[in-house]
Amino acid sequence: MSNHAPSAVVLVRPHHFTPNPATVADNTFQTEAPRRERSELAAQAHAEVTALAEALTSVGVTVHLFEDRDQTRPDSVFPNNWLSTHAGGHVALYPMFTPNRRTERRSDIIEMLKEQYRVQDVIDYSGLEPDGVFLEGTGAMVLDHQNRVAYVSRSNRADPIALERFCTNFGYEPMAFDAVDEDGAAVYHTNVLMCVATEFALVGLELITSHTRRAEVAARLASRRRTVIPLSRRQVREFAGNAIELDGSDSRVLALSRRALASLEPSQVAIIERSCTLLPVDVPTIELAGGSVRCMIAGVHLDRRTTSSEPPVRQTSSVPATLG
Repeated sequence: MSNHAPSAVVLVRPHHFTPNPATVADNTFQTEAPRRERSELAAQAHAEVTALAEALTSVGVTVHLFEDRDQTRPDSVFPNNWLSTHAGGHVALYPMFTPNRRTERRSDIIEMLKEQYRVQDVIDYSGLEPDGVFLEGTGAMVLDHQNRVAYVSRSNRADPIALERFCTNFGYEPMAFDAVDEDGAAVYHTNVLMCVATEFALVGLELITSHTRRAEVAARLASRRRTVIPLSRRQVREFAGNAIELDGSDSRVLALSRRALASLEPSQVAIIERSCTLLPVDVPTIELAGGSVRCMIAGVHLDRRTTSSEPPVRQTSSVPATLG
């Protein structure tokens, strides 16, 4: 398995998808749903997740596909916000900003990971929610697994207390910055403006408000001879930054939406194709909710379990002593 690009993923296929009215206030990438029957929207979203699962499977990525029939979870198609996995057998569960998203955390997904992969411990940060402290997983953080840097755009969904706790537990250096859209609103999730791959990084540098911090972010991304591909505001709005590198059976692939790919310049595509095969998938219904292909994928950075006689998994809660 690649140090950076996982070869297995978790997807959740919703049966009652709709853009979440509770998240529209701070998610400026969210679009008002067209006037369709809710059942039609849900069916289209269901089909888009199916198409993504099939596309990933076709290039050799292992897909763990879970169904969600709960009518109270409009955003369950985005599991990377509540779950991340890490080399060495570590799993993290995250505190969610919006109350109607907190039931997306599912024990059956955690149990599958324990059964099929070597899981050493599960660190649960969800106990921070009553104190108003949130960190929405690899939506709020873009992790550079090679350089051990956690890039974070400050927002309601990325509290510095939770970020510091995560970085301490998992051995990452936090690199936070302010980023705003064309109207001056804070970017709600870092993964809509940044994708860090093994040999390149897509990043909306011009959205970072501080020129000094912008240069620092670019310099860190460029380490290990990684090529930095700047994205315009328009490209970020088209979800060009919301992509993820995965390890396929024959090569690394970059999964992204067809809309995102259409926004890229030929010169940008050429850089990506030096090290990755592009894997575009149409997800226009999902994108109404303010996220795209990367948001739909929780990568599995764990080793496969080879025997049933593994040591027990530790379940821990991570709540700072000064809270609660």
